[in-house]
Amino acid sequence: MATGSGGGRGESRRGLRVVVIGGGVGGLCLAQGLRTAGIRVAVYERDGSVRGRNQGYRLHISPEGERALRDCLPPRAAELLSATANSRYGYGMAVYDEHLASQWAPRFDDPRAADPDKVDAVDRVTLRRVLLAGLNGIVHFGKRFVRYETAPDGAVVAHFADGTVAAGDVLVAADGGNSPIRRQRGIHAEPRDLGVRTVFGRIPMTGELRRELPEFLQDRFTWVIGSDGHKLGLMPMVFRTRPAEAAARLWPGLDLGDSEDYVMSVFSMHRTVTGMPDAEFLAMDGPRLWRFVQERTAGWHPALRAVLRYADVAETFPVVVRATAPIEPWQPGPVIPVGDAAHAMPPSGGVGANTAVRDASTLVRELLAADRGERSVTEAAERYQAEMLGYATEAVAMSLQVAKWSLQRIDFDESVLAANTTG
Repeated sequence: MATGSGGGRGESRRGLRVVVIGGGVGGLCLAQGLRTAGIRVAVYERDGSVRGRNQGYRLHISPEGERALRDCLPPRAAELLSATANSRYGYGMAVYDEHLASQWAPRFDDPRAADPDKVDAVDRVTLRRVLLAGLNGIVHFGKRFVRYETAPDGAVVAHFADGTVAAGDVLVAADGGNSPIRRQRGIHAEPRDLGVRTVFGRIPMTGELRRELPEFLQDRFTWVIGSDGHKLGLMPMVFRTRPAEAAARLWPGLDLGDSEDYVMSVFSMHRTVTGMPDAEFLAMDGPRLWRFVQERTAGWHPALRAVLRYADVAETFPVVVRATAPIEPWQPGPVIPVGDAAHAMPPSGGVGANTAVRDASTLVRELLAADRGERSVTEAAERYQAEMLGYATEAVAMSLQVAKWSLQRIDFDESVLAANTTG
């Protein structure tokens, strides 16, 4: 076995090679943690670039998610994370009906409330760029995974559509809710369609919009529950420091892109309320989706209609809300799942992303122990999965509870979770 640097301590290392399929939040966080730990890692992402497809805009980061990110990121990247986080979150959630009459809202206590450097909300694209920082030569874009096989020497070999291959001692499935690795493994826990259809949008917080909107719609997470089955979430993203400025100060030469402050909008309804077949709804482009949203909110409060008028129409896309419940364990071995490949969940409170980075932190710890010879890869996978199943099952249950309260109608039988817990 090869001997690694061991993070500067010089201990004997096995020289594990880890191949990660998927360069989303979980896969990149894992790569950062493994690289920091001195483990060889390569990431293969099907998108052609960091902005290859829409996955959302603003992400809530829980205390557990922030801890996992800081566990995996090197110090300079962690500084960038703090510098580009949302600066105005912390007022909790406000709930209204479509006429802005106040409604009951759940209370969420955050122990970080007084911490000026807390990371409790981030821009998804900026986060992904921070997670890419320092990974030059490690992340390979435009690589569509096709299949894997086990070589005679025990290595796991990933095959890509362009005819290339990548071999490692560990293959990590960070390839999302439609994971082809999960399907090759014969895991039957496909994410369930919850019957919810959502339109994600981005609304630039221009000077005109700031002047037109009341302050209470600018500084907190606002959830509107319409009496006609439609719901609207408005989540402000106000950068602590603009990404380009933060990069120039903390990591000169790094391209973090740039972005103005904005409001993420999430317009949701049950599929039976869309008034059209799924294929038609999911095929709508940005302009058609925003016409749909504006038509459905024509009778809402003028302030709510005003914020929708400022939407960046091109940055709008539809989403089918799904969840993996119950989570099905994978046979422990060198093929290991993280994130949505194992446990897709509704986008309620960013729970999925927080669980994915927690997966990354947990798996780094176990693979480092395997690299040091303290346990086998199979034992590391088993320990990781046992821990992951506990917190991920709780996360799925919580996200479903929030979805049921906020969306009021989802297609899900909660007895499935109860049976899984007692079984």
